[in-house]
Amino acid sequence: MSRRTKFGVFAFLLSAVLVTCGVMIGGELLSRQKEKEDFEQLAKLVAVEKPSISPSPSTRPFATPPPDFAETPDESPAEDEPAQRDLSELFTMNEDFVGWLCIPETDINYPVMHTPDEPERYLRRDFHGEYSESGVPFLDFRCSLDSDNLIIYGHNMMNGTMFAGLQGYVQEDFCKAHPIVEFQTADGCAEYRVFAVAWVKSNDDWYKAVNLDSAEDFNSAVEKIIGKSLFQVGSSPESGTQILTLSTCYDSAHNGRLLVLAAKI
Repeated sequence: MSRRTKFGVFAFLLSAVLVTCGVMIGGELLSRQKEKEDFEQLAKLVAVEKPSISPSPSTRPFATPPPDFAETPDESPAEDEPAQRDLSELFTMNEDFVGWLCIPETDINYPVMHTPDEPERYLRRDFHGEYSESGVPFLDFRCSLDSDNLIIYGHNMMNGTMFAGLQGYVQEDFCKAHPIVEFQTADGCAEYRVFAVAWVKSNDDWYKAVNLDSAEDFNSAVEKIIGKSLFQVGSSPESGTQILTLSTCYDSAHNGRLLVLAAKI
């Protein structure tokens, strides 16, 4: 075989490899985009506008209330009151669905699944049970919705979806700017305030601290995890306060996990 022929064969093979790689990368990007769009559709199903705020005094028939009513408190909804989403359709669509997680002013806005008998069912499945690289955030199988520590897992996706946004919390300024986590279940929407951010190993004892039966157990577990935290924001939660833990991969090469810890308000 002549040198020219060999070069032609090499060029052909190289082109074939490049085309194949291009097709694979393109397919992967399309798949990630579809997964993102699917979650956006679910978000639209549960989106509910906040109650409208009552008109300001200047737009009422009497700008100045009579003296007898001067001290009457304004009963209009607070502007910062968490929006109540209509989750009824999602409960109907999938019995594994237990709630909706949202961190305002971030991209974290997802359903949460729970399958105690199949702990990692949604690690690589979408909301409808089909294969998905992104999976769906899910509650630890050892938890129930009234556990002392609700641990929710989510992937740290390279395209910025799922729990990738939690990486912002390694910066204290970001943490202070996004202190509230909302988790709505069939019982209503609860708010949790972030109090610590920690980098741990995947086998850290905190993952076992689901039900803390006594004040001593609670305080001990909280003290230990705060001792491992990058920083603490505000005071430590008191015993009896439900904790919400968001967990995602961080420095996977060293089996690391990033935890964002929030206490119920």
